[in-house]
Amino acid sequence: QVKPQLESKENRTYGIFTAIAYRTQVVAGTNYFVKVQVSDDDYVHLRIFESLPHENQGPRLDGFQTGKTRDDPLTYF
Repeated sequence: QVKPQLESKENRTYGIFTAIAYRTQVVAGTNYFVKVQVSDDDYVHLRIFESLPHENQGPRLDGFQTGKTRDDPLTYF
């Protein structure tokens, strides 16, 4: 659900978009930190916020880091 949000912010499209790892942080909702493979050797880290269920909002891309590798640790940003 956040792929179009990233593509809009980056002004490009991704043929590969495969989540390979994630972490969570509970706040007033949940922050997800997701490592996504976007090409053979290129990865992005996404910070996605999902609000509480009663707020009826979908996941929102709150931040991203490009130029990552498969071995880069997935940390808070």
